[in-house]
Amino acid sequence: MNIYVSNLSFQVSDHDLQELFSSYGTVSSAKVINDHASGRSRGFGFVEMPDRDEALKAMDELNNSVFDGKEISVNEAKPKTDRPRGNDSGYNRGGGDRGGYRSDNRNKSW
Repeated sequence: MNIYVSNLSFQVSDHDLQELFSSYGTVSSAKVINDHASGRSRGFGFVEMPDRDEALKAMDELNNSVFDGKEISVNEAKPKTDRPRGNDSGYNRGGGDRGGYRSDNRNKSW
């Protein structure tokens, strides 16, 4: 089961996350997500636990608990969905006359 952990302290490492969850059962992976540009933690991570019952117990007991000085949220991770990229949002498509000074119309009155 894939578990989403949010509101992590920026000092929490992959190892810290794995240790926290391993007291509830087998942890196959634990990953704190870092910003690509700065390398700094983004304050959330994912834990993979193969046994569903162990994962549910860990989620139940760790959700809203304090870890490294912060109250964390622990939930089942939702599958990643495709997000529109680029100009698919309809904004910033360019074009259109916005008024103002134009050299070909300098003698016209607006």
